[in-house]
Amino acid sequence: MARTGPVATDTSTVALGLAQIRVGSSSTYIASPGSALSSSDSIGSLASTKFTGNTDWYKLEGGFPLIEEYTTPIREGAMLECAFREITPKNLALAHGTDISTGTYTVHSGEVVLGGRTAPDYVRMEALYTYPNGTNTMTIIFPRAQVSANVEIDLQAEDAAAVPITFESKNASSDVSGGDAIWDDKPLGHIIFA
Repeated sequence: MARTGPVATDTSTVALGLAQIRVGSSSTYIASPGSALSSSDSIGSLASTKFTGNTDWYKLEGGFPLIEEYTTPIREGAMLECAFREITPKNLALAHGTDISTGTYTVHSGEVVLGGRTAPDYVRMEALYTYPNGTNTMTIIFPRAQVSANVEIDLQAEDAAAVPITFESKNASSDVSGGDAIWDDKPLGHIIFA
């Protein structure tokens, strides 16, 4: 009997597992279109990673009864949500919107100031996902992002805490101070497959 339904045409494209999140200086690497950060820039163990490309659409309708005639995007955004497991001064500073590439952090010493928050610093975020075949990769690059989070450390008796944060991609084109012309046709960044 012949198989029916959605049969995989290329199993090397099936995604399973989490991406590695790397964070660095936006201003230092703003002119780098490809992956510029290394595994030493990783925020460590994660509980989840989720990319979302948001688009708001305008729909033109005409006639009676109204019938849709045209659709066009009116707003676009990109974000990556993740939850980190390694509760360090560096990661908590990042969750509070600090550019962690400018500070000196150690694993178990440091201070994260509470109160008086201002606009989050701009950071570069790269999410490196390696497919289960160990060869192919997908890299999501936000050249100029801000971290927004309501910092929550939910300590449990029998599970590791996971602190959720969101990287929101911001305009990185030459239209803005701190941007670069290489991002003019992809102002929120891009996804590179290799």
